[in-house]
Amino acid sequence: MNNSEKKKSELEKAGADLLDFAVDREDVKWLMDRLPTEADIKPVTVEYELQILKIIGVGWSLSYYLGNSSQKTELLEKYWGAINEFSRGISTTTAYMIGQNIDYFQILKDRLDTYVAALSKNPDAPEPALVIGPEFARICGNVDDIFTFMTGSKMFISTINKVKAYLEAIKLR
Repeated sequence: MNNSEKKKSELEKAGADLLDFAVDREDVKWLMDRLPTEADIKPVTVEYELQILKIIGVGWSLSYYLGNSSQKTELLEKYWGAINEFSRGISTTTAYMIGQNIDYFQILKDRLDTYVAALSKNPDAPEPALVIGPEFARICGNVDDIFTFMTGSKMFISTINKVKAYLEAIKLR
């Protein structure tokens, strides 16, 4: 196997690993178990939005941490291609279950745009999580709920830190 085939194989594995991480629900469950009962929010909405935030947080992290890496574009394509495929499965299953068509990938793109717009409006924020947390709470239906704010911030911080560690471990950062 030549060097370019090896790099391509490594990027395919990285794309698959990142997909597996993005759709794994253990940290979503962990955060939901710790959402205080006094949170003024619908738990089902928070759980749904946490998974979306995690998926788009992985993609955001790749763009951010890979900066000018020559492998950034290819890894992003592999990751988002895998997410698109995953989304089609969710969309199809949901259509069968509820009898209504949804485009889960479009939902992900819309949420990503929403978070990017919020970050763009707050370029002086010392930490992206300080923008993501309130935006997450707003999306969930109560921008003033500190518990939801903190839950979204925790998911974002955890996700970006784990992606950063993964990229460092595979020597892509």
